[in-house]
Amino acid sequence: MELCRSRGAVGFGVCRLADIRTDDFLLPAQTILDLPFAVSVALRLAPAVLGTLEDHPNQLYEHHYRQVNFALDRLALDLATMIQDLGAQALPIAASQLVDWQNQRGHLSHKRIAVGAGLGWLGRNNLLVTPQHGAQVRLVTILTDMEMGNDRPLENGCGSCRACVATCPAMAIGESPTGFKHLDCFAMLKEFQSKRYVGQYICGLCVKACAGAAQDA
Repeated sequence: MELCRSRGAVGFGVCRLADIRTDDFLLPAQTILDLPFAVSVALRLAPAVLGTLEDHPNQLYEHHYRQVNFALDRLALDLATMIQDLGAQALPIAASQLVDWQNQRGHLSHKRIAVGAGLGWLGRNNLLVTPQHGAQVRLVTILTDMEMGNDRPLENGCGSCRACVATCPAMAIGESPTGFKHLDCFAMLKEFQSKRYVGQYICGLCVKACAGAAQDA
């Protein structure tokens, strides 16, 4: 925990994998059984970088996005090393690594684990939304067999806020996470890339719109 704070983490929590859905995780079933605890860590995206976004992603955001992911991966590696030095097993899962390109999926759902670990809730934009920073965070996960306290999911929600709905250029955001149109969102990401705004499938517009209560006050 102190390591995470020293690296600027704005969220830290733990959940048991048995308490969340894992049947669609792209990991060996034995790994999930052997490493039953999931540690979720969040780093904040810089509001000044998000502030440069207008109607499409830009290179400033792309570089920042990559660097925050890199910082999360380094933090996860160091945290896993600390856990291993204490005699337990630990598996850091990359912050942003696709292993199923067709369906745009990683080894597991960082946001589902973060919800289970009490960092926030799933917003209308289908992203983790935190009370303090909204969706303006990136996530990483470490699986371990070290016995840890189990954090509780938050009961908060987006309430009447629909800032992300109005901002989405693909009109992919509905009234609930289940109404999110993944294919429409992905089509827009491909269009942004084809226009050479950025070199990867990112947007950031709904992230910019979702700033959390701390900035709305």
